[in-house]
Amino acid sequence: MAEKRDYYEVLGVARNASDDEIKGAYRKLALKHHPDKNPGNLEAEIRFKEAAEAYNVLSDAQRRERYDRFGHAGVDGNSFGGAEDIFSAFGDIFGGTIFEGLFGGGGRGGGRRGSHLRGDVEITLAEARTGVTKTMSLARREPCGPCKGTGASPGSKPSKCPLCGGVGEVQMRQGIFALRQACPQCRGAGKVIENPCKECRGSGKVEVEREIEVRIPAGVEDGMQMRLGGQGESGDNGAPAGDLFCVISIEEHPFFERHNQDLLCQVPITFAQAALGGEIAVPTVDQGKTTLTIPRGTQSGQVLRLRGLGMPALQGSGVGDLLVRAVVVTPTRLNAEQEALLRKYAETEEQNVSPERKSFFDRLKAYFEG
Repeated sequence: MAEKRDYYEVLGVARNASDDEIKGAYRKLALKHHPDKNPGNLEAEIRFKEAAEAYNVLSDAQRRERYDRFGHAGVDGNSFGGAEDIFSAFGDIFGGTIFEGLFGGGGRGGGRRGSHLRGDVEITLAEARTGVTKTMSLARREPCGPCKGTGASPGSKPSKCPLCGGVGEVQMRQGIFALRQACPQCRGAGKVIENPCKECRGSGKVEVEREIEVRIPAGVEDGMQMRLGGQGESGDNGAPAGDLFCVISIEEHPFFERHNQDLLCQVPITFAQAALGGEIAVPTVDQGKTTLTIPRGTQSGQVLRLRGLGMPALQGSGVGDLLVRAVVVTPTRLNAEQEALLRKYAETEEQNVSPERKSFFDRLKAYFEG
Protein backbone atom coordinates (compact mmCIF):
# COMPACT_ATOMS: atom_id res chain seq x y z
CA MET A 1 0.00 0.00 0.00
CA ALA A 2 1.33 3.45 -0.91
CA GLU A 3 2.32 5.68 1.99
CA LYS A 4 -0.02 8.60 2.63
CA ARG A 5 1.26 12.01 1.69
CA ASP A 6 1.59 14.76 4.27
CA TYR A 7 -1.74 16.59 4.55
CA TYR A 8 -0.10 20.01 4.33
CA GLU A 9 1.68 18.88 1.17
CA VAL A 10 -1.60 17.57 -0.28
CA LEU A 11 -3.26 20.98 0.13
CA GLY A 12 -0.12 22.89 -0.77
CA VAL A 13 -0.07 25.02 2.38
CA ALA A 14 2.48 25.75 5.10
CA ARG A 15 2.24 24.02 8.48
CA ASN A 16 1.30 27.34 10.09
CA ALA A 17 -1.42 28.07 7.50
CA SER A 18 -4.55 29.80 8.75
CA ASP A 19 -8.01 28.24 8.62
CA ASP A 20 -8.93 30.47 5.68
CA GLU A 21 -5.81 29.44 3.76
CA ILE A 22 -6.60 25.77 4.34
CA LYS A 23 -10.20 26.24 3.28
CA GLY A 24 -9.21 28.17 0.14
CA ALA A 25 -6.60 25.57 -0.87
CA TYR A 26 -9.08 22.73 -0.45
CA ARG A 27 -11.74 24.56 -2.40
CA LYS A 28 -9.42 25.00 -5.42
CA LEU A 29 -8.34 21.36 -5.39
CA ALA A 30 -11.89 20.05 -4.98
CA LEU A 31 -13.14 22.06 -7.93
CA LYS A 32 -10.17 21.02 -10.05
CA HIS A 33 -10.44 17.27 -9.37
CA HIS A 34 -14.22 16.93 -8.98
CA PRO A 35 -15.46 13.61 -10.52
CA ASP A 36 -18.12 15.35 -12.64
CA LYS A 37 -15.39 17.49 -14.16
CA ASN A 38 -13.12 14.48 -14.76
CA PRO A 39 -15.37 11.54 -15.72
CA GLY A 40 -13.51 8.23 -15.77
CA ASN A 41 -10.27 9.83 -14.54
CA LEU A 42 -9.05 7.61 -11.68
CA GLU A 43 -6.13 9.89 -10.87
CA ALA A 44 -8.48 12.88 -10.42
CA GLU A 45 -10.76 10.80 -8.17
CA ILE A 46 -7.80 9.83 -5.99
CA ARG A 47 -6.63 13.46 -5.71
CA PHE A 48 -10.18 14.58 -4.89
CA LYS A 49 -10.53 12.10 -2.02
CA GLU A 50 -6.99 12.82 -0.83
CA ALA A 51 -7.70 16.57 -0.63
CA ALA A 52 -10.99 15.94 1.20
CA GLU A 53 -9.29 13.71 3.75
CA ALA A 54 -6.59 16.32 4.34
CA TYR A 55 -9.17 19.08 4.82
CA ASN A 56 -11.25 16.88 7.11
CA VAL A 57 -8.31 16.74 9.51
CA LEU A 58 -6.68 20.17 9.15
CA SER A 59 -9.95 22.12 9.34
CA ASP A 60 -10.66 20.76 12.82
CA ALA A 61 -8.50 22.25 15.59
CA GLN A 62 -8.36 19.10 17.75
CA ARG A 63 -7.64 16.73 14.89
CA ARG A 64 -5.07 19.12 13.45
CA GLU A 65 -3.27 19.23 16.81
CA ARG A 66 -3.20 15.42 17.01
CA TYR A 67 -1.93 15.23 13.45
CA ASP A 68 0.82 17.80 14.13
CA ARG A 69 1.97 15.73 17.14
CA PHE A 70 1.52 12.15 15.92
CA GLY A 71 1.12 12.33 12.15
CA HIS A 72 -1.33 10.00 10.39
CA ALA A 73 -1.37 7.60 13.32
CA GLY A 74 -3.11 10.23 15.43
CA VAL A 75 -6.06 10.63 13.08
CA ASP A 76 -6.62 7.17 11.58
CA GLY A 77 -10.23 6.36 10.77
CA ASN A 78 -11.11 9.74 9.28
CA SER A 79 -11.18 8.61 5.64
CA PHE A 80 -14.18 8.62 3.31
CA GLY A 81 -15.91 5.90 1.37
CA GLY A 82 -16.75 7.93 -1.73
CA ALA A 83 -17.62 11.24 -3.31
CA GLU A 84 -21.07 11.37 -1.70
CA ASP A 85 -19.50 11.11 1.77
CA ILE A 86 -17.23 13.99 0.88
CA PHE A 87 -20.10 16.15 -0.39
CA SER A 88 -22.17 15.59 2.76
CA ALA A 89 -19.24 16.40 5.04
CA PHE A 90 -17.96 19.47 3.19
CA GLY A 91 -20.98 20.96 1.45
CA ASP A 92 -20.89 23.94 3.84
CA ILE A 93 -17.41 25.02 2.73
CA PHE A 94 -18.91 26.07 -0.59
CA GLY A 95 -21.81 27.96 0.89
CA GLY A 96 -24.30 25.41 -0.46
CA THR A 97 -24.02 26.90 -3.95
CA ILE A 98 -20.66 26.35 -5.60
CA PHE A 99 -20.87 22.57 -6.04
CA GLU A 100 -24.57 22.75 -6.77
CA GLY A 101 -24.11 25.36 -9.46
CA LEU A 102 -21.19 23.61 -11.13
CA PHE A 103 -21.98 19.97 -10.59
CA GLY A 104 -25.51 19.64 -9.22
CA GLY A 105 -24.47 18.37 -5.81
CA GLY A 106 -27.05 17.99 -3.11
CA GLY A 107 -26.27 20.89 -0.79
CA ARG A 108 -28.40 21.83 2.17
CA GLY A 109 -31.97 22.14 1.04
CA GLY A 110 -30.65 22.64 -2.49
CA GLY A 111 -31.40 20.65 -5.59
CA ARG A 112 -29.60 17.60 -6.84
CA ARG A 113 -28.31 17.56 -10.37
CA GLY A 114 -30.31 15.46 -12.82
CA SER A 115 -29.19 11.98 -13.78
CA HIS A 116 -27.09 11.37 -16.87
CA LEU A 117 -28.70 9.43 -19.72
CA ARG A 118 -27.33 7.25 -22.49
CA GLY A 119 -28.53 6.96 -26.06
CA ASP A 120 -27.33 4.88 -29.01
CA VAL A 121 -26.97 6.37 -32.49
CA GLU A 122 -26.25 4.20 -35.53
CA ILE A 123 -24.66 5.70 -38.65
CA THR A 124 -23.17 4.41 -41.89
CA LEU A 125 -19.48 4.45 -42.76
CA ALA A 126 -20.22 7.11 -45.39
CA GLU A 127 -21.87 9.29 -42.73
CA ALA A 128 -18.87 8.78 -40.47
CA ARG A 129 -16.65 10.01 -43.30
CA THR A 130 -18.59 13.20 -44.01
CA GLY A 131 -20.28 13.93 -40.69
CA VAL A 132 -24.05 13.90 -40.21
CA THR A 133 -26.87 15.21 -38.04
CA LYS A 134 -29.13 12.51 -36.60
CA THR A 135 -32.40 12.77 -34.70
CA MET A 136 -32.89 10.36 -31.81
CA SER A 137 -35.93 9.71 -29.65
CA LEU A 138 -35.36 10.07 -25.94
CA ALA A 139 -37.59 9.48 -22.91
CA ARG A 140 -36.57 11.65 -19.97
CA ARG A 141 -38.10 13.08 -16.81
CA GLU A 142 -38.83 16.79 -16.90
CA PRO A 143 -40.58 19.23 -14.53
CA CYS A 144 -44.32 18.58 -14.30
CA GLY A 145 -46.41 21.20 -16.13
CA PRO A 146 -49.45 21.48 -13.81
CA CYS A 147 -47.39 21.93 -10.62
CA LYS A 148 -44.40 23.57 -12.34
CA GLY A 149 -42.09 21.05 -10.81
CA THR A 150 -43.00 21.72 -7.18
CA GLY A 151 -44.79 18.40 -6.69
CA ALA A 152 -47.64 20.20 -4.90
CA SER A 153 -51.16 20.31 -6.25
CA PRO A 154 -51.94 23.54 -8.21
CA GLY A 155 -53.04 26.21 -5.75
CA SER A 156 -50.91 24.80 -2.93
CA LYS A 157 -47.23 24.75 -2.21
CA PRO A 158 -44.73 22.66 -0.27
CA SER A 159 -44.10 23.50 3.35
CA LYS A 160 -40.85 23.60 5.28
CA CYS A 161 -39.79 20.24 6.65
CA PRO A 162 -40.44 20.27 10.43
CA LEU A 163 -37.63 17.81 11.17
CA CYS A 164 -34.71 19.62 9.52
CA GLY A 165 -36.24 23.11 9.44
CA GLY A 166 -35.87 23.33 5.66
CA VAL A 167 -32.12 22.66 5.67
CA GLY A 168 -32.43 19.20 4.11
CA GLU A 169 -29.92 17.70 6.52
CA VAL A 170 -29.83 16.48 10.08
CA GLN A 171 -26.75 16.31 12.27
CA MET A 172 -25.72 13.26 14.24
CA ARG A 173 -22.94 13.02 16.80
CA GLN A 174 -20.58 10.13 17.32
CA GLY A 175 -18.24 10.98 20.15
CA ILE A 176 -16.38 14.15 19.22
CA PHE A 177 -17.50 13.92 15.59
CA ALA A 178 -20.53 15.69 14.14
CA LEU A 179 -21.81 14.05 10.96
CA ARG A 180 -24.45 15.35 8.61
CA GLN A 181 -26.82 13.18 6.62
CA ALA A 182 -29.87 13.74 4.45
CA CYS A 183 -33.03 14.35 6.41
CA PRO A 184 -35.01 11.08 6.57
CA GLN A 185 -38.37 12.87 6.47
CA CYS A 186 -37.91 15.10 3.42
CA ARG A 187 -35.04 13.06 1.90
CA GLY A 188 -32.84 16.11 1.65
CA ALA A 189 -35.36 18.35 -0.11
CA GLY A 190 -35.93 20.61 2.90
CA LYS A 191 -39.69 20.58 2.28
CA VAL A 192 -42.68 18.28 2.54
CA ILE A 193 -45.73 18.07 0.29
CA GLU A 194 -49.05 17.68 2.05
CA ASN A 195 -51.23 17.93 -1.07
CA PRO A 196 -49.35 16.20 -3.91
CA CYS A 197 -49.97 16.95 -7.58
CA LYS A 198 -52.12 14.30 -9.24
CA GLU A 199 -50.19 14.46 -12.52
CA CYS A 200 -46.75 13.65 -11.10
CA ARG A 201 -47.90 12.19 -7.73
CA GLY A 202 -45.76 14.62 -5.83
CA SER A 203 -42.48 13.86 -7.59
CA GLY A 204 -42.46 17.14 -9.51
CA LYS A 205 -41.44 15.31 -12.70
CA VAL A 206 -43.13 13.48 -15.55
CA GLU A 207 -41.67 11.35 -18.32
CA VAL A 208 -41.62 13.10 -21.70
CA GLU A 209 -40.63 11.86 -25.18
CA ARG A 210 -38.21 14.23 -26.89
CA GLU A 211 -36.55 14.35 -30.30
CA ILE A 212 -32.90 15.29 -29.86
CA GLU A 213 -30.65 16.41 -32.71
CA VAL A 214 -27.14 14.96 -32.54
CA ARG A 215 -24.46 16.54 -34.73
CA ILE A 216 -21.86 13.87 -35.40
CA PRO A 217 -18.52 15.16 -36.71
CA ALA A 218 -16.61 13.59 -39.60
CA GLY A 219 -14.05 10.99 -38.57
CA VAL A 220 -15.87 9.47 -35.58
CA GLU A 221 -15.07 5.86 -34.78
CA ASP A 222 -17.28 2.99 -33.71
CA GLY A 223 -17.99 3.02 -29.97
CA MET A 224 -17.09 6.67 -29.41
CA GLN A 225 -19.23 8.69 -26.98
CA MET A 226 -20.52 12.21 -27.50
CA ARG A 227 -21.57 14.28 -24.51
CA LEU A 228 -24.59 16.60 -24.92
CA GLY A 229 -24.56 18.88 -21.90
CA GLY A 230 -27.89 19.47 -20.15
CA GLN A 231 -29.84 16.96 -22.25
CA GLY A 232 -30.24 14.38 -19.47
CA GLU A 233 -32.78 14.24 -16.63
CA SER A 234 -33.83 17.58 -15.16
CA GLY A 235 -32.40 18.52 -11.77
CA ASP A 236 -34.32 19.05 -8.53
CA ASN A 237 -35.25 22.51 -7.25
CA GLY A 238 -33.62 24.35 -10.13
CA ALA A 239 -30.37 22.36 -10.12
CA PRO A 240 -28.73 21.71 -13.51
CA ALA A 241 -29.93 18.89 -15.71
CA GLY A 242 -27.74 15.86 -16.31
CA ASP A 243 -25.98 15.15 -19.58
CA LEU A 244 -26.81 12.84 -22.46
CA PHE A 245 -24.05 10.51 -23.60
CA CYS A 246 -24.57 9.32 -27.17
CA VAL A 247 -22.72 6.13 -28.10
CA ILE A 248 -21.87 6.00 -31.81
CA SER A 249 -22.33 2.71 -33.64
CA ILE A 250 -21.10 2.41 -37.25
CA GLU A 251 -22.81 -0.14 -39.48
CA GLU A 252 -20.63 -2.88 -40.94
CA HIS A 253 -19.78 -2.11 -44.57
CA PRO A 254 -19.99 -4.82 -47.27
CA PHE A 255 -16.68 -3.76 -48.90
CA PHE A 256 -14.54 -1.80 -46.47
CA GLU A 257 -12.65 -2.50 -43.26
CA ARG A 258 -11.46 0.47 -41.25
CA HIS A 259 -7.92 0.68 -39.90
CA ASN A 260 -7.66 4.02 -38.08
CA GLN A 261 -7.88 6.57 -40.92
CA ASP A 262 -7.29 4.07 -43.73
CA LEU A 263 -9.92 1.92 -45.42
CA LEU A 264 -9.11 -1.54 -46.77
CA CYS A 265 -10.97 -3.13 -49.66
CA GLN A 266 -10.33 -6.51 -51.29
CA VAL A 267 -10.77 -6.55 -55.06
CA PRO A 268 -10.55 -9.70 -57.23
CA ILE A 269 -8.43 -9.54 -60.41
CA THR A 270 -7.71 -12.13 -63.09
CA PHE A 271 -4.39 -13.83 -63.72
CA ALA A 272 -4.06 -11.90 -66.97
CA GLN A 273 -4.66 -8.55 -65.23
CA ALA A 274 -2.09 -9.43 -62.58
CA ALA A 275 0.51 -10.46 -65.13
CA LEU A 276 -0.05 -7.85 -67.82
CA GLY A 277 -1.38 -4.96 -65.75
CA GLY A 278 -4.44 -2.87 -66.57
CA GLU A 279 -7.11 -0.67 -65.07
CA ILE A 280 -10.03 -1.74 -62.90
CA ALA A 281 -12.97 0.03 -61.23
CA VAL A 282 -13.00 0.01 -57.42
CA PRO A 283 -15.68 1.36 -55.04
CA THR A 284 -15.25 4.31 -52.69
CA VAL A 285 -17.23 5.06 -49.55
CA ASP A 286 -19.10 8.13 -50.76
CA GLN A 287 -17.81 9.04 -54.24
CA GLY A 288 -19.02 6.15 -56.39
CA LYS A 289 -16.40 4.24 -58.38
CA THR A 290 -12.84 5.25 -59.14
CA THR A 291 -10.18 3.82 -61.43
CA LEU A 292 -7.18 1.93 -60.08
CA THR A 293 -4.14 1.06 -62.21
CA ILE A 294 -2.88 -2.50 -61.71
CA PRO A 295 0.90 -2.66 -62.31
CA ARG A 296 2.35 -5.50 -64.40
CA GLY A 297 3.34 -8.46 -62.26
CA THR A 298 1.02 -7.68 -59.36
CA GLN A 299 1.04 -10.51 -56.81
CA SER A 300 -2.02 -11.88 -55.07
CA GLY A 301 -2.43 -10.09 -51.73
CA GLN A 302 -0.43 -7.05 -52.83
CA VAL A 303 -1.86 -3.80 -51.45
CA LEU A 304 -2.24 -0.80 -53.73
CA ARG A 305 -2.91 2.69 -52.39
CA LEU A 306 -5.36 5.41 -53.46
CA ARG A 307 -4.46 8.51 -51.48
CA GLY A 308 -7.03 10.73 -49.77
CA LEU A 309 -9.97 8.34 -50.11
CA GLY A 310 -9.92 7.09 -46.51
CA MET A 311 -11.37 8.62 -43.33
CA PRO A 312 -10.71 12.17 -42.11
CA ALA A 313 -9.02 12.84 -38.78
CA LEU A 314 -11.53 13.52 -36.01
CA GLN A 315 -9.36 16.30 -34.66
CA GLY A 316 -6.84 18.14 -36.77
CA SER A 317 -6.24 17.79 -40.48
CA GLY A 318 -5.46 14.97 -42.85
CA VAL A 319 -7.36 12.17 -44.57
CA GLY A 320 -6.43 8.52 -44.72
CA ASP A 321 -6.03 6.39 -47.83
CA LEU A 322 -8.03 3.69 -49.57
CA LEU A 323 -5.98 0.49 -49.54
CA VAL A 324 -6.90 -2.02 -52.24
CA ARG A 325 -5.74 -5.60 -51.71
CA ALA A 326 -5.56 -7.33 -55.08
CA VAL A 327 -6.66 -10.97 -54.91
CA VAL A 328 -5.81 -13.04 -57.98
CA VAL A 329 -8.71 -15.36 -58.76
CA THR A 330 -7.97 -18.79 -60.20
CA PRO A 331 -10.53 -19.71 -62.88
CA THR A 332 -12.52 -22.86 -62.14
CA ARG A 333 -13.96 -23.34 -65.64
CA LEU A 334 -12.01 -22.98 -68.87
CA ASN A 335 -13.25 -23.44 -72.41
CA ALA A 336 -11.18 -25.48 -74.86
CA GLU A 337 -9.37 -22.47 -76.32
CA GLN A 338 -8.49 -21.05 -72.90
CA GLU A 339 -7.21 -24.40 -71.70
CA ALA A 340 -5.06 -24.88 -74.80
CA LEU A 341 -3.54 -21.42 -74.44
CA LEU A 342 -2.86 -21.98 -70.75
CA ARG A 343 -1.16 -25.32 -71.41
CA LYS A 344 1.01 -23.72 -74.06
CA TYR A 345 1.94 -20.99 -71.57
CA ALA A 346 2.75 -23.62 -68.95
CA GLU A 347 5.22 -25.27 -71.35
CA THR A 348 7.07 -21.98 -71.82
CA GLU A 349 6.94 -21.29 -68.08
CA GLU A 350 8.98 -24.46 -67.36
CA GLN A 351 11.71 -23.14 -69.68
CA ASN A 352 11.60 -19.58 -68.29
CA VAL A 353 11.39 -19.92 -64.52
CA SER A 354 10.73 -16.63 -62.70
CA PRO A 355 13.36 -15.47 -60.16
CA GLU A 356 10.92 -15.89 -57.27
CA ARG A 357 10.03 -19.43 -58.29
CA LYS A 358 13.68 -20.40 -58.89
CA SER A 359 14.60 -19.12 -55.45
CA PHE A 360 11.87 -21.22 -53.82
CA PHE A 361 12.93 -24.44 -55.53
CA ASP A 362 16.57 -23.79 -54.75
CA ARG A 363 15.71 -23.42 -51.05
CA LEU A 364 13.48 -26.51 -51.17
CA LYS A 365 16.27 -28.62 -52.71
CA ALA A 366 18.79 -27.41 -50.12
CA TYR A 367 16.34 -28.25 -47.29
CA PHE A 368 15.90 -31.88 -48.30
CA GLU A 369 19.55 -32.43 -49.19
CA GLY A 370 20.55 -31.21 -45.74
